[in-house]
Amino acid sequence: MQAQVRSGRSLREDARRTPRELVVVGRGPVPTGVAAALSARSGGVVRMLDRAPEDDPGAAFAGADAVVLVSHTGDLAATLAEPPAGRRAAAVADAERVLAGARAARTPHVVVVTSAMVLGAAPEQAPLGDEAPLADAEGLGDGVAGDLLAVEHAVARGARRRGGPLLTVLRPAPVVGPAVDTMVTRHFEAPRLLTVRGVEREWQFVHVDDLGAAVALVLEQRLGGRLTVGSPDLLSAREVEEAADMRRVELAAVTAFGAAERLHRVGALPAPAAELAFTVYPWTVTSAGLLAAGWEPQWSGPECLDVLLEGVQGRTALAGRRLGARDAAAVGAAGAAVAMIGTAAVWRRARARRRP
Repeated sequence: MQAQVRSGRSLREDARRTPRELVVVGRGPVPTGVAAALSARSGGVVRMLDRAPEDDPGAAFAGADAVVLVSHTGDLAATLAEPPAGRRAAAVADAERVLAGARAARTPHVVVVTSAMVLGAAPEQAPLGDEAPLADAEGLGDGVAGDLLAVEHAVARGARRRGGPLLTVLRPAPVVGPAVDTMVTRHFEAPRLLTVRGVEREWQFVHVDDLGAAVALVLEQRLGGRLTVGSPDLLSAREVEEAADMRRVELAAVTAFGAAERLHRVGALPAPAAELAFTVYPWTVTSAGLLAAGWEPQWSGPECLDVLLEGVQGRTALAGRRLGARDAAAVGAAGAAVAMIGTAAVWRRARARRRP
């Protein structure tokens, strides 16, 4: 499913192609932000559904010019509150119902928003293009990244059927915006920034408004295939640390990931160790297809970081787990800035609670 970029179209021609009725499927700050951006840009009717209906999904999409499934919710607390197996099965079933409903309703275009997390993160990784291969499922574990990869596999299976709608998959860099809550945003709630020794990563973000604009452009220009989405201006690790006014703590990779795995196993950490990779290793994207088609993000990398930092003010988290006011005060007083290893006491307490 290669990206099909159609250029040379005038603004007037694009305006005639702007969808007038859209259905956005998803719940959380990212789907809500995308729907708001689409409404502002298209001037048409944008309807939102939490999920595709189990009974006759085609009826829910009747008359729609396009359906946008936003599987990347940006609501980590709600996501991790569900059992992993059931959560993933529900996400895959939702994607399958969206595709089946769009086919039944003869909807011309379906856009699925996942995340560039499905491409993986690794030391020394170069910026990932639109056609970068998917990561190995086992390496992503049972967290959010693995859920989104499962959705993409379901979408790929649906794309093999002939006669269906034009299908586009958008894979955004770390999304920021009002109320967006992810492992990346929680990384900046820690007392210090956890880094892996020997890795000097660059940071990339995309504002939810610009993600919505990318969806609108895809619909206007009828772009199909896989497209990455991220602000083209990257930030160095030093720039991020200075802007956040945070000091780093460096750990060996084996130490950081080993501790994360043990802490997750006893329930002290909310996400599997594999998710740690997305906070310490690079996973930047090129956005080549969108930029060639005329996408121009309105939020720069530094501005996106400002939005993120404003949103995490007053919160404290260690390795993704949010702490209450009493815990946060203790962390500050003790200077427990080793964001991962500093939770060893939490691990011991959790293990003690599990004993009969």
